Amino acid sequence: MLRTKTCGELRIEHVGQTVTLSGWVQRTRDKGAMVWIDLRDRYGITQLILEEGVSDAAHLTLAKSLGREDVIQAEGLVIERSAKNANIPTGEIELKITSLKVMNKAKTPPFTIEDDTDGGDELRMKYRYLDIRRNPVRSALELRHRLSIEIRKYMDALNFLEIETPYLIKSTPEGARDFVVPSRMNPGEFYALPQSPQTFKQLLMVGGIDRYYQIVKCFRDEDLRADRQPEFTQIDCEMAFVERKDILDTFEGLIKHLFKKVLNVELPEFPHMTYADAMQYYGCDKPDLRFDMKFVELNNLVKGKGFPVFDAAELVVGINAQQAASYTRKQLDALTDFVKKPQLGATGLVYLRYNEDSTLKSSVDKFYSPEELQKWATAFNAKPGDLILVLAGGADKTRKALSELRLHLAEELGLRDPKVFKPLWVIDFPLLEYNEDEKRFFAMHHPFTSPHADDVHLMNSDPGKARANAYDMVINGVELGGGSVRIHNRELQKHMFSILGFSDEEAQNQFGFLMNAFEYGAPPHAGLAFGFDRMCAIFSGKDSIRDFIAFPKNNSGRDVMIDSPSFIDQKQLEELSLIVNKK
Repeated sequence: MLRTKTCGELRIEHVGQTVTLSGWVQRTRDKGAMVWIDLRDRYGITQLILEEGVSDAAHLTLAKSLGREDVIQAEGLVIERSAKNANIPTGEIELKITSLKVMNKAKTPPFTIEDDTDGGDELRMKYRYLDIRRNPVRSALELRHRLSIEIRKYMDALNFLEIETPYLIKSTPEGARDFVVPSRMNPGEFYALPQSPQTFKQLLMVGGIDRYYQIVKCFRDEDLRADRQPEFTQIDCEMAFVERKDILDTFEGLIKHLFKKVLNVELPEFPHMTYADAMQYYGCDKPDLRFDMKFVELNNLVKGKGFPVFDAAELVVGINAQQAASYTRKQLDALTDFVKKPQLGATGLVYLRYNEDSTLKSSVDKFYSPEELQKWATAFNAKPGDLILVLAGGADKTRKALSELRLHLAEELGLRDPKVFKPLWVIDFPLLEYNEDEKRFFAMHHPFTSPHADDVHLMNSDPGKARANAYDMVINGVELGGGSVRIHNRELQKHMFSILGFSDEEAQNQFGFLMNAFEYGAPPHAGLAFGFDRMCAIFSGKDSIRDFIAFPKNNSGRDVMIDSPSFIDQKQLEELSLIVNKK
């Protein structure tokens, strides 16, 4: 071994021992007669010391020539530091060097390898191998590792089998765009990379593997953002002979286990909220429950009073920002500008300030009497010091805008504490959504989701009103995972494909293998998948998943480190039948 100890493990009890350390030079401090070196590896930093007249002169000269990130090996005696550093675990000792060797010189890095670096996102992604040396990135990858270990422990204890499914599969028209792979041996034909192992895990249930899971790479060719990458990792799970409650209990248990083992946080029981309630009271299907600001509808209180904006609106709805009555006119104008952004599209914002002296001041005072405004305050359960904010317009658009305002305001008021965790299950989603442009239904989740037991009869009469036997786990306003009870009956699955606009021939061509399997005794089954990258970010209180992926892509889907995607050789294109050699 080129080291006998790491740079993070030496303590006061090691004083007097001779050890060998290897790592990267974090920094050097040359005081003429003395040189200190901070040596770093994955485990920490240890201070090395050389002294004129005590240390070997050649070693002292070599130490003075060292640059940042040079890779060195140092042997020496562990001694007690005279000036201790309480900020690092090794701060009570230092290594008095007896032998020093440079194993590799380093160019000056393009950014500082420190916790608070001067490198921007794009630069750090280009030199990701340097970025990984930084504590925040390394810690993120260590967290990911710890979570994966605990997931496997929990699943193994419940008799789940970890089974790999294929990466080269068949392209399907539903869902996001597929990444496709041309087949050299089958000219003109293509594989697709899996968006999910969905059909394979259902086939495993037919095969008698009643408890399956997999920590698996998935791929979607879609627009990117902070919490989305073209390749991502799922914790994919399926169980046979279960109902919805069994799934929710099992995987609520998994998340509680992870929070306890990794963060030492005890999560409470997860409340259940229907999709309809989530949309009515929070304007989105993944509500952040770390703070209140529940929507209150005002149609019955505000219409017919002569204020044309409210009178013409399909929905008048608002939130109560507690103890925000001190917001200035400038701050209120900024909130108005926020909701009027094109992506939200609100026409304006009405406020009601409940002053500390119990007086009410509104931006629509001339239309509403103090008694009427008091009824608003009562509807919101407002108290002196609160600020009521109201939007009006089309129902769906207004709820969406108010949802974004709610989150924005909570951020301003410091109500989104990343160390507080509020989980819930959102249940009873719509089974289908209708696309006006294409004049047909699409599956809200995927085509294999079973209708709610109480709504199966609607599949023939009014499928658009059917609820799905589906569920999402939400923590702090982030969808951590989701799934459903699956259809396990061939005829019902065939009918679902028909509702979605598939002809019998198209359904057989795309999914015949699954429907055929259902004829051989498919058990009732259900499952879900967690976004593993997103889970890592939630556990760290971060918004972006990039630092939890060793080598992520940028917002254009590019790996700027290896310059991918890239053009390939014409000969390869010919072999794949993607171009024709005209010779």
